[in-house]
Amino acid sequence: MGGSIYLVAVGSNRRGRHGVPRAEVAAALRLLGGRAAPIIASAPLGPSTRTFANAAALIETAEDPPALLARLKAIERGFGRRGGRRWGARVIDLDIVLWSGGAWRSATLTIPHPAFRVRAFVLTPASAIAPRWRDPQSGLTLRQLHARLTRSRAAPSRRRSA
Repeated sequence: MGGSIYLVAVGSNRRGRHGVPRAEVAAALRLLGGRAAPIIASAPLGPSTRTFANAAALIETAEDPPALLARLKAIERGFGRRGGRRWGARVIDLDIVLWSGGAWRSATLTIPHPAFRVRAFVLTPASAIAPRWRDPQSGLTLRQLHARLTRSRAAPSRRRSA
């Protein structure tokens, strides 16, 4: 198959027809095909209190970004996702993070995903399957972005002694 390569982030923190969030993510990864990263657990953003299951997939398709977005939204609806509160609980969330074509911007879609560089729940699985993929804006690889983000969180504070 020819076409473009996309990095798609996958997340769930609500039980659905496939079962617990981890099972929902696994089912979405099977449906997307391509190469999948291991599923990780992560803390929620915003008002939700449920732990997320997250992963990423590299998929190849002839679809342009708007067509892939439409397909991802149809998959979300098929899993039972309904509109609702931002960052609320959801059965499945599918986001286009990167595209081999570089950057894309329209009224409904921005690639690279605007917040992926500061989200460990995206960068951890993404760097596991595409460590050398370069962010078209910063020029850094996913491995480098992940290291910067996780190093800053894990770095101990240093105090001077008098």
